Amino acid sequence: MDIAWRVLPALIEASGITLKLFGITLLFSLPLGLLVGLGSTLSFKPLKAIIGGYIWIIRGTPLLLQMFFIFYGLPLFSEIRFERLDAAILAFVINYTAYYAEIFRGGIEAIGNGQYEGAKVLGLTNFQTIRKIIIPQVLKIVLPSVGNEVITLVKDTSLVYAVGLSDIMRTGQIALQREVSIIPLIVVALIYLVLTGIVTIILKFIERKYSYYK
Repeated sequence: MDIAWRVLPALIEASGITLKLFGITLLFSLPLGLLVGLGSTLSFKPLKAIIGGYIWIIRGTPLLLQMFFIFYGLPLFSEIRFERLDAAILAFVINYTAYYAEIFRGGIEAIGNGQYEGAKVLGLTNFQTIRKIIIPQVLKIVLPSVGNEVITLVKDTSLVYAVGLSDIMRTGQIALQREVSIIPLIVVALIYLVLTGIVTIILKFIERKYSYYK
C-alpha cells in the first residue's frame, strides 16, 4: 500500500493529459463525424469518393501510425511542426471522426424513406427535415455504438506515450521501473476503471434521456 500511495499523486497529475486529450477529441470528432457522415449519404459522387477514401485510409491504418506520421513524418517533407500534445490531439480527432462518421452514416441510412416523404408533405425544407426529424432519430439509434467508441477513446489515450507525453500509462511504467513492483500498474488499471466507469454512467444517463419512444 505504501507504494500505491507514493505513486498516486504523480498518476493523478498525469491524468490531466489523458482527460485533456479525451475531452478535446470528443468535442471535435463527434460533430465532425456527424457532418462527414451526412456528407457520405449525399448523392454528390466526388464528395462521396473523397469521404470514402478518407475513411478507408484512417480505418485501415493504426492510430499509432497516424500519430507518428503527424509528429515525426510531416516535418521531414514540410515546414509543418506540431507540439507533442497538439500532434496527438490532431491524430485522435482525425481518427475518431472517421469512426463516428461511419456510425452516423449507418444511423442515417436506417431512417426509412417515409420519414423524408412525411417531412415533404409537412412542407419542411431539407435542412429542417435533417435538423428536426432525422438527426434526433439518428442520435437515438447510434447512441450505443457511439458510447462504445467513447469508452474505447478513454483507453486509446494511453497511446500518447509513443510521442513522449507523460500520461497515466507512461507515468505508471516509470514508477514500475523505479519501484520494481507491479503495484503502480495496478493503480493505473484502477484509474482507467474509474474513468471508464464515470463515462459509462454518463452514457447510461444520456441513453435514458433518449428512450422516450419506450
